[in-house]
Amino acid sequence: MIYLDNSATTKPDPSVLESFQQVTNNYFANPSSIHQLGGTAEKLLLTAKKQAAELLGTETEEIVFTSGGTEGNNTAIKGIAFEHQGRGKHIITSDIEHPSIIEACKSLERLGFEVTYLPVNEKGVVSVDDLEKAIRKDTILISIMHVNNEMGSIQPVIEIGKIAKKHPKLFFHVDGVQGLGKVPLKLKDSGIDLCTFSGHKIHGLNGTGVLYVNKHTKIFPLFHGGNQEQSLRSGTENLAGAVSFVKALRLIKEREKNEWRHLEELQQYLLDDLRTMDGVVVNTPQNAAPHIINMSVPGIKPEVIIHMLGEQGIFISTKSACSSKLKDESKVLAACGFGRDRSTTALRVSLTYDNTMEEMNIFTKALAEAIRQFKRALE
Repeated sequence: MIYLDNSATTKPDPSVLESFQQVTNNYFANPSSIHQLGGTAEKLLLTAKKQAAELLGTETEEIVFTSGGTEGNNTAIKGIAFEHQGRGKHIITSDIEHPSIIEACKSLERLGFEVTYLPVNEKGVVSVDDLEKAIRKDTILISIMHVNNEMGSIQPVIEIGKIAKKHPKLFFHVDGVQGLGKVPLKLKDSGIDLCTFSGHKIHGLNGTGVLYVNKHTKIFPLFHGGNQEQSLRSGTENLAGAVSFVKALRLIKEREKNEWRHLEELQQYLLDDLRTMDGVVVNTPQNAAPHIINMSVPGIKPEVIIHMLGEQGIFISTKSACSSKLKDESKVLAACGFGRDRSTTALRVSLTYDNTMEEMNIFTKALAEAIRQFKRALE
């Protein structure tokens, strides 16, 4: 099997699974319980939080364990909106955000909030000038992703953070899910007030994640109850999930440090082959994240190629997994100005450090043959 759909989800690392099982077996008590077992569980939770903070370069109290990207994004966006709506109801985001951002913003529009959706250029990048011009007196939130999940384009979040610092009454949220472990991002003193991460994108488990909330940032909690997680996410903590997330985070940070060039080499090999392949058009821009390659094969429905490759044990995808079963057109590619011949025939290859050059060679040969077979069938 050659698995090239890692931006949808990754295979859990065996040591992550082991850590989850060990905690589940040995530290099953509720961390809120006052007996000794509960106290031990609470200490382990605090240790996991300290370790996550150390790895992300934040403070311990700024770490909130979540169930993943969608919860983190909704908590950040709605939490800011509900808490600070007295000061304003204007939000700035982009046309190419993850569905959990777009739909959260649309839900707020139904409640009287106003959202500015910034356009992107042909490389899938927002204009810093456009963003700065969009800021108003009643703007309370900017939400821009770090790495686009379809194109791999990297947004200028560092520059946006500098702008956000000039406007202390608004907050800056970054969806950092796709960049974690592949594209470095400094949180401390960055102007970023909230940042979302997900475990299953970094060889962790589904249902795990972290939301970074700057200690000076106040949000309205979406969950109310026992006041767990600094009262920002009530509910009995997923201790085994938190520990396994930190394990995955530590591993991916090590691999990012030591193996980033491997990802770049894999991506460059693919791009070189795809750009000379008959019938293929590469959509991913230069200087994109090293693990995402987006291409189109005009004239062939993407599901046809996906199924042909799947029969050979090669697995790629089309759009974001969260929207792949919706309408045919990629909203991200359409936002970049590509015509329907490309925006409706897009394919995505997403890599991980475990992929090999041999796999890239097998994939490109299989893709070229699949295209030839399809065209021969039409003759």
